[in-house]
Amino acid sequence: MSPVISADRAADTTGLTGKAALITGAARGIGRACALAYARAGADLLLTDIGHDLDGVPYPLGTPGQLAHTARLCREENDRITVVTAEADVRDLAAVNQVVRTAVDRFGRIDILLSGAGIAAPSGKTVHDIDPGEWDLMLDVDVSGAWRMIKAVGKVMTHQRSGSIINVASTAGLVGYRHFAGYVTAKHALVGLTKAAALDLAPFQVRVNALCPGSVRDDEAAEGRMLTEIARSLAVPVEEHEETFVAAQPMNRLIEPEDVAGAAVWLGSDGSRQVTGSTVTVDGGFTSR
Repeated sequence: MSPVISADRAADTTGLTGKAALITGAARGIGRACALAYARAGADLLLTDIGHDLDGVPYPLGTPGQLAHTARLCREENDRITVVTAEADVRDLAAVNQVVRTAVDRFGRIDILLSGAGIAAPSGKTVHDIDPGEWDLMLDVDVSGAWRMIKAVGKVMTHQRSGSIINVASTAGLVGYRHFAGYVTAKHALVGLTKAAALDLAPFQVRVNALCPGSVRDDEAAEGRMLTEIARSLAVPVEEHEETFVAAQPMNRLIEPEDVAGAAVWLGSDGSRQVTGSTVTVDGGFTSR
């Protein structure tokens, strides 16, 4: 006799239709890939990014034009969803609270927070060479920024008694890398924050997990910039260093932003409803060696 499957268990748990997602760092890189994947999966979206560059970061951050472009692409992917954009600096708690209010005002709830805002190491320096300002900026954006988002969105989700928070960390949050003490420290701290927040929010049926991408083939993604910075710090061509990274991957290829986005959709869906406090690696087996 075939087992009886209840209607709720038989329903599709892999899509995001009917859910509202807030994505930070959505203007480019992994954030944009996740936004597009969420759009295809049916989620309404509030997309946010900083909208300006930061002193001490030697590469451009997400611009208003790039954020608007992400929104257009999402609408082209799915014309049945609502897509809203807003600029916010995750270093500013007032700005974070405002963007959360905007999402609640527009959608009435927040089902998913994808916390993708972050910066890669401004330069590849050893632990004794890194400038104090660079150190403070890395922790403020990559760790405290995620904490501010959890603080603001967590209030909404605990009231709902449901929600999924996904912090975009890195394999640098699981292992060490030479010349990137600030980045490695920040991402390790982000993994720790994820685990602690998961325990604090579990009684409210709110899940918190970390996505840990490996070497990403995209200069707009933090991990892609990190690869470029490592090559620069070692004074070797990026292409040559990319070959080294590929050779270190058991699956013999770099990660694409879309690979990370696929995992982000699953973590946001009801299909992962018992997954919390976990680190989900998307690294082609790199950290399994």
